[in-house]
Amino acid sequence: MPTRLLLCTDLDRTLIPNGPQPESESAREKFNALVASPDITLVYVTGRDRRLVEDAVSEYHLPQPDYVIADVGSTIYRLEQAIWYQLEDWDQKISADWLGKSHDEINLLFAELPHLKLQEASKQNTFKLSYYLSLDVDQRALMSEMHKILLGQHLRASLIWSVDEISDIGLLDVLPAGASKRHAIEFLMEHLDFDLSNTLFAGDSGNDLAVMTSPIKSILVANASEEVRDEAQQHALNLGLVEALYLARGGLLGMNGNYCAGVLEGIVHYLPAFKAKMGEAHE
Repeated sequence: MPTRLLLCTDLDRTLIPNGPQPESESAREKFNALVASPDITLVYVTGRDRRLVEDAVSEYHLPQPDYVIADVGSTIYRLEQAIWYQLEDWDQKISADWLGKSHDEINLLFAELPHLKLQEASKQNTFKLSYYLSLDVDQRALMSEMHKILLGQHLRASLIWSVDEISDIGLLDVLPAGASKRHAIEFLMEHLDFDLSNTLFAGDSGNDLAVMTSPIKSILVANASEEVRDEAQQHALNLGLVEALYLARGGLLGMNGNYCAGVLEGIVHYLPAFKAKMGEAHE
């Protein structure tokens, strides 16, 4: 078993129980105790910005991470004694994709497209352009038009679609092509000297699919929607990566597989020896 683990996990509806499904009692407590191990480097991988990550850690009594991949992969921070240090190497790496164009300049490229509603200023940054989109809109057709515009400008960009189930609204992020959650995790793997044998990712939604359908061993928590579960399984099958995707279903230590319980279940699936460490954490 690897002696070190790079544990990368989404926040909302993965660690944070803010979906409609119930959370197993004591799941977060078990998770917090496990990741206190010096063998585990904890990374939050989220669409939230720095301020909202801090809010989540406080409100939901989450452990302080070692790193945060924020803004859907467009920023990376190292945390040391609650002080945030932005990784400038990552900023430099992804900036080339947009050929020096600013956030506002790229927004102007889509001015003639209907249905796009710019999200609040707090949800934007230098390398993240975020929109709201009604679920009634044909998002695939709209994203196709956006891709054509970007290609016409020779810009390398990713369009990341997900659904805010609580607010019943679509979320569409435009990022440099190299700024996805997957690329950011791979950057940290190299930066911290981890590899595929000792790196895990946990998520629940559409904007996690790029990681969950990659060679990085991934956990899809049980509270994920059927649509996301089906899509993740189909992509993994098509790519020959079924062994790198685990779908939590409940049963570990009597828990239901939702949220933190699903993350713990996936850890034990890939690295069974960590089940003993869960017991040690509670002795």
